[in-house]
Amino acid sequence: MALSATPYKVDINLTDLDRGVYETLRFTVARHPSETEERMTARLVAHVLWYSEAISFGRGLSDVDEPALWEKSLDGRILHWIEVGQPDAERLIWCSRRAQRVSLLAYGRLDIWEQKVLPAVSKLKNLNIVALPQEPLAVIATGLPRAIDWAVMISEGTLFITDERGQHELAPRWLVGDR
Repeated sequence: MALSATPYKVDINLTDLDRGVYETLRFTVARHPSETEERMTARLVAHVLWYSEAISFGRGLSDVDEPALWEKSLDGRILHWIEVGQPDAERLIWCSRRAQRVSLLAYGRLDIWEQKVLPAVSKLKNLNIVALPQEPLAVIATGLPRAIDWAVMISEGTLFITDERGQHELAPRWLVGDR
């Protein structure tokens, strides 16, 4: 018998001072049985970092032809393809051919990945890559409750995430392009 996805109820009060976005977001997100808390947290961070009214979660781990998140036009064109993790260069090139804009939120031990992948994708004009610091992401992800209640403020590129355990600071490092 296959394991089923675990639903999480999410409430996020988003204050993005850099883009002038002030929203209250309420949605349910499914965590794939093979997905770690850290990856799901990274998907939530990507959701607020590139928030737009049209952004939605893709099937990600369940369907390799879909991203972690995306934004589509009304006629079905992919405007923004958002990956999470450490995909190889071939995957990023494949994604860049399918969307106007591709963003990657990378996390984990990135030293070797950066040396291998960044030179291979340096010529892609529609690609943006941001790296999250590992320790603060791990702290936020540990013991992630099924009812997530965050207040997120983004100021000068830094994310301040407040949850029931306190405030956490995530200072992303842009490797390619910008937000």
